[in-house]
Amino acid sequence: MPKGYWIARITVREPERYPEYVATAAPAYQRHGAKLIVRGGQFTATEGEARPRNVVVEFPSYQAALDCYNSPEYTAARAIRQAISDGEFLIVEGHDG
Repeated sequence: MPKGYWIARITVREPERYPEYVATAAPAYQRHGAKLIVRGGQFTATEGEARPRNVVVEFPSYQAALDCYNSPEYTAARAIRQAISDGEFLIVEGHDG
């Protein structure tokens, strides 16, 4: 079964509140088997427009990624993230190969 991934490109408008989002999201990540693969860090934009923060979160399956996103725990975290940042957020199925 292929893994599932969250891919987010974020511009944080209120960095002082970002730790609140991270702390609120943690229980959902733990419950759904999330593994942070990329969380900020150095990057090189080679094509298109970039955002300052890039995040990739791995889940045991695509369904687990969807379930985490729609969970009550992450719904609360998502409200914080959406209030303090702008960006793009995708849930994708990994390659099973």
